Order: sequence, then C-alpha cells, then structure tokens
Amino acid sequence: MVFHRPVRAVVFDMDGLLLNTEAIFRDICIRVAAERGHYMPPSLFHQLVGVPNADSVHTLRAHYGSAFDAEGLYAAAWARFYEAVDVSTLLKAGVHELLDLLDHLGLPRAVATSAPSEAIETHLAPNGLVERLHAIITREDYARGKPAPDPFLTAAGRLGVPPEDCLALEDSHNGVRAAHAAGMMTIMVPDLLEPTEEMHAKCIHVARSLHDVGDLLRKSTER
Repeated sequence: MVFHRPVRAVVFDMDGLLLNTEAIFRDICIRVAAERGHYMPPSLFHQLVGVPNADSVHTLRAHYGSAFDAEGLYAAAWARFYEAVDVSTLLKAGVHELLDLLDHLGLPRAVATSAPSEAIETHLAPNGLVERLHAIITREDYARGKPAPDPFLTAAGRLGVPPEDCLALEDSHNGVRAAHAAGMMTIMVPDLLEPTEEMHAKCIHVARSLHDVGDLLRKSTER
C-alpha cells in the first residue's frame, strides 16, 4: 500500500510538475547568461529549481559576485521565454486525466508554487487549469518559501484538509522537502532533478509520470 492513509486532497507544484517549463527556461537562462559574459553550468541552474526568486538571486550572487545583475538576467530570460514559447503547448502528459480522476473521486486540489501570482495568468490560464483548481497558492501567500512547509500548509488550510491527509506532488528537491516538512504524503515526479536517497526517504513513492500517480490513486480506491 503506497498511501499511509486515505487521500482527501491533492496539492500540485506548478513548473516542472504540471508544465514542462523548467528545461526550456534553463536553456534560455544559460544562453542569456552567456550573452552577458557569464557561463552558467546546468548544476548552478538546478540550485534555482523550486525556490523563491529572492533565494535564486542570492544563489546567483553567491556564485558570480555581489554586483551580479540577477534580476536583470531573470527579466531578460523570462522575456525571451514568452517570445519563444507558447505556454499552452507545455502541459505535462497526464494532467487532465489526473484532474478528471480527482473529479470522479471528489477530491479537492490546489497548486502551491514558488512563482508569483502573475504566473498563474501566464502559465495556468492558457492551459485551462485555473477553473479546475480549488485553491492557488503563490509566493505572495506565505512568509517562507520552499523548502519551508509554508506553501503546503497554506494550501491545506485553504482546502480545509489536514496536511497529513493531503497528497503532495513535486518535481524538485526543495519542493519535496517542503511537502514532507508539512507532513503530507509526498510523491516526487522527477523533471530536471533525479531523486536522491534523501528524496526516496522523504517520499512515499517516486513516480514515472502523472499517469503513474493516477494509477496509484485509482488502485488505492479499489481496495
């Protein structure tokens, strides 16, 4: 039995979990950094995955120096991203099928993201996801970002479900840490980052895809 107890709600991460944005943004960030005379190794970008922008800025300045224009890099990279990419084509496989299953099971669901509120309009709305969620938690809604548990605790509060009865779906290490710290049953669905021993210890399962998550939920209700 994968689940420790019946799942009463599901909390999703957004980028890298629902949407295939991380790999594209990584490549654009690396190119923009190179144009500005800086080499950005993929390992450095991976430290930015799943964390609030302020923490990412700190990480970049720790690597390149205190005078590094991290905000300018991000602004240029996101501008390039939206010029080059139709976000409505970036939905991960299995998203709508999983949401259909949650509808069938009567399970409420939320998104808990490190992204700002404006990303909901640019990322979720074009994919028809906003109306399929019962709560959307962005970085303006909590004090401490991932890996702190605040985003997931806020989501559980909005859904009215105890955290320990929630299933959290995450692709990043910091996201898994946050969901686990919130006391949620956590499944990692890897995107850019591979699961480590720590991730296996903090997760109840590491899934191949959202289809895999749906299969697990379906089987759990058939018992």
